[in-house]
Amino acid sequence: MNLTLTENTQVNRRTCLGKVYLVGAGPGDPGLLTLKGKGLLECADVVVYDALVSPQILAMINPQAEKIDAGKRMGRHSLLQEETTQLLIEKAQTEAIVVRLKGGDPFVFGRGGEEMEDLVNAGVPVEVVPGVTSGIAAPAYAGIPLTHRAYSSSVTFVTGHESAGKYRPAVNWQAIAQGSETIVIYMGVHNLPYITEQLQTAGLSPETPVALVRWGTRPEQEELIGTLDTIVAQVEATGFGAPAIAIIGAVVNMHQILSGCRPHRLRVEG
Repeated sequence: MNLTLTENTQVNRRTCLGKVYLVGAGPGDPGLLTLKGKGLLECADVVVYDALVSPQILAMINPQAEKIDAGKRMGRHSLLQEETTQLLIEKAQTEAIVVRLKGGDPFVFGRGGEEMEDLVNAGVPVEVVPGVTSGIAAPAYAGIPLTHRAYSSSVTFVTGHESAGKYRPAVNWQAIAQGSETIVIYMGVHNLPYITEQLQTAGLSPETPVALVRWGTRPEQEELIGTLDTIVAQVEATGFGAPAIAIIGAVVNMHQILSGCRPHRLRVEG
């Protein structure tokens, strides 16, 4: 698909007044990238991308575009957050279409809100293009429905890796344990011993089912199934690591029934 440039964007190309698009790349499967996101990649002048964006999606980028790796992984930062935002501001001064390509959805634990706020404050035109978040897609590809009339009518999404100096000192695991039937934890593998302890202290049974889904929606996706009482030992025994989503709750039991119905990965032409 080729994105048809709007009249405003065509004017921007002539006057070099750029716009930044915060594009959600989805969880990895290129078939889950939105048509709007794909179109922007195909006509972008600059793409600043995150570490978890899949190679198949990076291959869709306009061959003439400047590509900049701003990926952040545990303990390894290509660019500091402030440097990334400043880079976007600078590129918007000279390029018409600047794409900030973020894994999953920009506004779901993706710092998209922070980046968009900084761009607005700097007077840079900016637009968000939502993406499929891994907290929904990874469980689905593992055969785990986040809601099910027999098991769960509520879902909570929470980060397992909090930043220093944030607006409050810690996630309220007590409230989460008591307030939701399904808990989806992003970036929680490294803190899993603490998280499982907190949830059990808050009243969840040690037998509560837990699933970890690594590299969700990609060909290399794998799952580890256990309980709050066993999952930490299973991780240590298998070497199961990030990046992974954790799903906690009775819906995990559906994995043994539905996991064979994996979505087919369609070939997406660049």
